[in-house]
Amino acid sequence: MNTKKKLRSADPKIERPEDKRLSIGSTFAYGFQHVLTMYGGIIAPPLIIGAAAGMSSQDIGLLIAACLFVGGLATILQTVGIPFFGSQLPLVQGVSFAGVSTMVAIVNGGGGIQAVFGSVMVASLIGLVITPLFSKIIKFFPPVVTGTVITTIGLTLMPVAANWAMGGNSAAPNYGSMANIGLAALTMGIVLLLSKIGNAAISRLSILLAMVIGTVIAVATGMADFSKVGQGPVVAFPTPFAFGAPTFEIASIVSMLIVILVTLTETSADIIAVGEIVGTKVDSRRIGNGLRADMLSSAISPMFNSFTQSAFAQNVGLVAITGIKSRFVVSAGGFILVVLGLLPVLGRVVAAVPTPVLGGAGVVLFGTVAASGIRTLSKVEYRNNMNLIIVAASIGFGMIPIAAPKFYDQFPSWFSTIFHSGISSAALMAIVLNILFNHFKAGNSDNQSVFVAGTERVVSEADIACLAHGDRFENGKLIDAEGKEVPLRSSAVEH
Repeated sequence: MNTKKKLRSADPKIERPEDKRLSIGSTFAYGFQHVLTMYGGIIAPPLIIGAAAGMSSQDIGLLIAACLFVGGLATILQTVGIPFFGSQLPLVQGVSFAGVSTMVAIVNGGGGIQAVFGSVMVASLIGLVITPLFSKIIKFFPPVVTGTVITTIGLTLMPVAANWAMGGNSAAPNYGSMANIGLAALTMGIVLLLSKIGNAAISRLSILLAMVIGTVIAVATGMADFSKVGQGPVVAFPTPFAFGAPTFEIASIVSMLIVILVTLTETSADIIAVGEIVGTKVDSRRIGNGLRADMLSSAISPMFNSFTQSAFAQNVGLVAITGIKSRFVVSAGGFILVVLGLLPVLGRVVAAVPTPVLGGAGVVLFGTVAASGIRTLSKVEYRNNMNLIIVAASIGFGMIPIAAPKFYDQFPSWFSTIFHSGISSAALMAIVLNILFNHFKAGNSDNQSVFVAGTERVVSEADIACLAHGDRFENGKLIDAEGKEVPLRSSAVEH
């Protein structure tokens, strides 16, 4: 199977899995499913940053619309691609969470939203210049690294799903209520039930259909509020530099450059992850094109009042669970995002989907990402090497900021910015350990540690010497060449 995948992706005459085209109806239905999956994530950063900047609800609404609009354009660039820009893979783009804390710090430091926009522009342009360096790291991403990163992506997203399932707003009086968790559990159950149905179309649209059914149930039980959908403008084009001209502060730019390095690392991991799921060839050139699209979108986004752009890991899970690998489906999702950015009334409809509904679907989605990573790790050779400890240490290191979010609070800000992301932590650790143990082999032996010995069963030469020609094991019994059972003497008898 692997040989066929390689031939299919390497021969230009054979259609790549991601180039498959579906009907218009199916393309936009699956594309809308991608939008629903990432909508909560894409609106959260502007909500947080806008609130920190003391903006009015109307201005925050403008930020949200801008982020949807730019995210849609960035998605189209990433999936359709132009020369040197775009990986042409089914990756949804949107505002990266990696920079939220840094942007809030810039705002609270007195720079205001203008300094945030200025630092994003300059740092992204620097990131665009250094992308060739990142595109050369493909040889340092064997399955032991990619599997670890994909697994960590899924695991680090689970707190997001849990928070959504509890209600999304920890300050709300019903946060964590049985009603919220029950709605999430019901939505998850509907996803599983629809996935069980023999109809392929229903099974593949199980996430979208479950969200629709979950929302209808929420309306019937009074847990969804669509009363504000009609409030505000119906059509609104993002006004360039609506909050004034950007300002450029050295400290802010340096802080944002660290965020850009984190974004490059995460996007590289997402490109490799989705390539593994799709079953297509991902080389250094393709990674470079994807990273350049990321950085170009991030550099332009402040002109339209948005922030750094990055691939959304949760949508990688949607590709895995639906089996829909077409990049044009995600392009359709990008088009929908652009429309949502131009028609805030439609965005308000999607925003009215209760977060517990998103949480119920998210448990399955994010779990699928982790399962995809485990499947990749199953291909790794663990005998007579240190791959087990590479996986163990990297996943464990990546889980630290998830299990203890304040773990890095006392570290320097540049350090905590990088390692507060579980994905970045695991990716960096896996890369470093893979280089240390698998590239620099000086000092290596067949049995470097107890971890190696524990990865396989060991039978002594003395045991083998006791066996006769034709001996075999059947149902836990030792049978000789004539078909007779050979009695086994327990160690208790020997002693």
